[in-house]
Amino acid sequence: MARGGRAAGVSMAHLLGIALVVLVVAAMAQVARGGGGGHDYGMALSKSILYFEAQRSGVLPGSQRITWRANSGLADGKANGVDLVGGYYDAGDNVKFGLPMAFTVTMMAWSVIEYGEEMAAAGELGHAVEAIKWGTDYFAKAHPEPNVLYAEVGDGDSDHNCWQRPEDMTTSRQAYRLDPQNPGSDLAGETAAAMAAASLVFRSSNPGYADQLLQHSKQLFDFADKYRGRYDNSITVARNYYGSFSGYGDELLWASAWLYQASDDRRYLDYLANNADALGGTGWSINQFGWDVKYPGVQILAAKFLLQGKAGEHAGVLQGYRRKADFFACSCLGKDATDNVGRTPGGMLYHQRWNNIQFVTSASFLLAVYSDHLAGGAVRCSGGGGAVAGAAELLAFAKSQVDYILGSNPRGTSYMVGYGAVYPRQAHHRGSSIASIRASPSFVSCREGYASWYGRRGGNPNLLDGAVVGGPDEHDDFADERNNYEQTEAATYNNAPLMGILARLAAGHGARARGRLGQSLQHGIAANHTSLPHGANHQHASPVEIEQKATASWEKDGRTYHRYAVTVSNRSPAGGKTVEELHIGIGKLYGPVWGLEKAARYGYVLPSWTPSLPAGESAAFVYVHAAPPADVWVTGYKLV
Repeated sequence: MARGGRAAGVSMAHLLGIALVVLVVAAMAQVARGGGGGHDYGMALSKSILYFEAQRSGVLPGSQRITWRANSGLADGKANGVDLVGGYYDAGDNVKFGLPMAFTVTMMAWSVIEYGEEMAAAGELGHAVEAIKWGTDYFAKAHPEPNVLYAEVGDGDSDHNCWQRPEDMTTSRQAYRLDPQNPGSDLAGETAAAMAAASLVFRSSNPGYADQLLQHSKQLFDFADKYRGRYDNSITVARNYYGSFSGYGDELLWASAWLYQASDDRRYLDYLANNADALGGTGWSINQFGWDVKYPGVQILAAKFLLQGKAGEHAGVLQGYRRKADFFACSCLGKDATDNVGRTPGGMLYHQRWNNIQFVTSASFLLAVYSDHLAGGAVRCSGGGGAVAGAAELLAFAKSQVDYILGSNPRGTSYMVGYGAVYPRQAHHRGSSIASIRASPSFVSCREGYASWYGRRGGNPNLLDGAVVGGPDEHDDFADERNNYEQTEAATYNNAPLMGILARLAAGHGARARGRLGQSLQHGIAANHTSLPHGANHQHASPVEIEQKATASWEKDGRTYHRYAVTVSNRSPAGGKTVEELHIGIGKLYGPVWGLEKAARYGYVLPSWTPSLPAGESAAFVYVHAAPPADVWVTGYKLV
């Protein structure tokens, strides 16, 4: 599912010295919770990038620093008549899953775009760029024709039946492709986003390569948009591992936003604005960002364009995106009126049991980026209280989440392998858990791997340096056991956004001004953060209106029960747009609901016989409980 790269210059040492002094006061509170003192963000940054070398597939370069790894997957694509050697394994297995790999590269590139100066100051920019290129070189191979993309090599089912080093693989290496007959708009869109973002990274240092990446990106975007469909409907073997629950609307918007940033071509901004309703960009209020759901990332990119004065005639629509970006920030901070992200007793954001940390690192990165582009401004949260969160508060909260990961938590455990005194020793990872092929060249079979290595007690023989594992549960509890894959498996998409926020923290925690390197990486993007009034131009307000009232009350067993009726209406004018894929969130509900169906992932949806709401029409549902009215809100929708 860092050696030899850090600069030891006087200026960096001076910055770190100042940062450590500032951290002493904050650390006092963390010690009481089992935390610790200040963290060496520079070291953590080095390790976070180093981890990607353990995930490499293909022919390893002479500069390889993770020396217990060797060449692997050298016949990938051969049976399909295409060269698919290279790329990354996603986690502790040996499959090359396209969707998480592309998201990983997008986030590595975004980290460099935003914080390349800081990485350079820490001596890690070269390693970060090399890690990105390892992915984009593979994507270029996987995209041999404009409307063809190889989406996966290997399959999870056969792979999970084996416990082998990647160098010993005997499992299927079948390659699965997308084409007009087998579309995959989500995966093609995410790969387009990765190539566009990466083109910005190489724009100054290797413009010819940047042009190639941008050309791939444009072709992939056109393919994704013209031949629409979910990739896991075309490649069903991916469904149980990286199913596209959010569909492809978010990836199409995500790709268009990155293409606009990479090319300055207004047609991509037009696409982002003109499809904001139909693809859910201004309809979805989501507080989770990751390899499947890109809406918060799109919304913060759109808010960034607005704050930079690049919205033009689309300012009203981008204000709608910005309101959703504010929702994401407020929900993470616990300041939204209805829908806040849960937290563990120790203060970590908590979404789910399996690999929760992926959402902690991605949220921390988004909050840091939004904080920097607010340029001293603030986000406004929903509710009658009118809560406001300043840019400094967003960054401070992001820092608290990174500190938790690095060991400032009730257990005093670092969830980055190799960082700190206490960290996971039994990561759920095939290559790390079996003696290196360099030290023990004897072939390890599927069954032998499980019999001799998977259940072996003690730490892994190879250090998975820098890997960020899935992390603790909702009670801050963690079991360092190899078979506890929900908590001890690391993944590339855990580390990719963490690179950026670690670079930001390594350079200090105060207000940040962009330097020469950041401007060149961003292909001339202006650093002007002039903001439009936050309440300006409400022409893009939601047409979905919710009304609820108590229609009956009765006594039973000494308690007063109420029946509440809720009406959901599409207030679009006659002949206007239809609301589809409407998702309803309900909080503080203590009884049954009639008239809605539980959604696969996000709240509730309308019944299957009423899948949409035409303009001017309404739907109703009821619930019963012995309490005041529940909190009911719209989680997301599309207007078509």
